[in-house]
Amino acid sequence: MDLYQGLLLITAIHLLAAAAPGPDFVLVAQQTLCNGQRTGLLCSLGIALGLSVHILYSSFGLAAIIANSSSALWSIKILGGGYLIMLGIRGLKAKARSAEPLSGAIVKERSALKTIGLGFLCNALNPKAPIYFVSLFTVVLSQDTPPQNILIYGLWMMALQLAWFSLLTILLSRPAVTRTFQAMGHWIDRIAGGAMLLLGFKVLATSAN
Repeated sequence: MDLYQGLLLITAIHLLAAAAPGPDFVLVAQQTLCNGQRTGLLCSLGIALGLSVHILYSSFGLAAIIANSSSALWSIKILGGGYLIMLGIRGLKAKARSAEPLSGAIVKERSALKTIGLGFLCNALNPKAPIYFVSLFTVVLSQDTPPQNILIYGLWMMALQLAWFSLLTILLSRPAVTRTFQAMGHWIDRIAGGAMLLLGFKVLATSAN
């Protein structure tokens, strides 16, 4: 498969995967609606950067090893599930805020680096990622694939991820949407926290089986 065919295939598959509701989607929506556009964009950047972890081990063939090693996959699921549960508990403990604009104090409480790190960890610890990347790279890569093509594929997937979640952030941060959800920010935190908690327990239950 040549470079352009690979890029077209990756674009189709990865956009569908990014758009599917999951931990990344929930996290970006929560952070944008509760803390504003800047936080959502920084979180989106962290998620895109988190892809680099999966791309690196996939490109070196480690994804196949992880996917076929029950102990390695179990460890990843434990880490990912535990992180989701931690985010869920934090969201469920959210308290009601004042009616003042949220974008001032809330964003200042968490630095840009910490916000990026939040998105990075959410994606990097996604326990479904190894299997997904094994499947994707098995389709587009072969022993004859030049190293530069692998680099291009990886950067392109990160760009797609960033573009999708940035678009989601912009849509959710429109004034009409923000005003609607601003007063109920703590409920958004709690609902998103509950979703994260359920996802985390689902991951742990899967690893136990």
